[in-house]
Amino acid sequence: MTDTHHPDDDIAANLAAINQRLSRALAEAGRARAPVIVAASKTQGEDAIRRAIGAGLTAFGENRVQEAKTKWPAIKADHPEIDLRLIGPLQSNKAGEAVALFDAIETVDRPKIARAIAEEIKRQGRRPRLLVQVNTGAEPQKAGVLPQDADAFLRTCREDFGLVIDGLMCIPPAEDPPAPHFALLAKIAARNGLSMLSMGMSGDYDVAAALGATHVRIGTALFGARSASN
Repeated sequence: MTDTHHPDDDIAANLAAINQRLSRALAEAGRARAPVIVAASKTQGEDAIRRAIGAGLTAFGENRVQEAKTKWPAIKADHPEIDLRLIGPLQSNKAGEAVALFDAIETVDRPKIARAIAEEIKRQGRRPRLLVQVNTGAEPQKAGVLPQDADAFLRTCREDFGLVIDGLMCIPPAEDPPAPHFALLAKIAARNGLSMLSMGMSGDYDVAAALGATHVRIGTALFGARSASN
């Protein structure tokens, strides 16, 4: 018997399962608005990305500027509608490349980065949407502004650097229940007039959706487990 399985089927089936889980979570929470699924395409090759686009995905997240530069110009040339988001840490010396390539930068987390982005926006005349990353678990090894410093940092971004901040992003500690972290991020966003909330990944995107996520970043649940070399 001929094997008719195709890798396209896996991504489409995984996406259907994700959407079903999201629908259940939203119904239980009494929320009508489903979050945008951001396909976390770190280490994924161009073929897998194009298959994901074929399955109907229109938002993708990359962790590294250099990796994105090798894959996305050709894909974006064919699919200019794609919303490409930087979801990994940004170094100030990569700010120019990030502003040129990405439609959203989710990891603004310190004045040096904010200043570099502001300078590049002015120089290039291109403004990606900007999110401030909040280190909700105050983990020393993790990027992001501390929750108690978020309001002041947002004022700095707006008043000192003239940036328009669109929302907040967080990555809760792996060992913690995620809900309190998502609720904290939503609270900070609400009091600062921010509507975009990027929170939730493969293991907890349904919890994030129930707590108001506008974007969920999903890699493994969509593309399958990465190999050990990745």
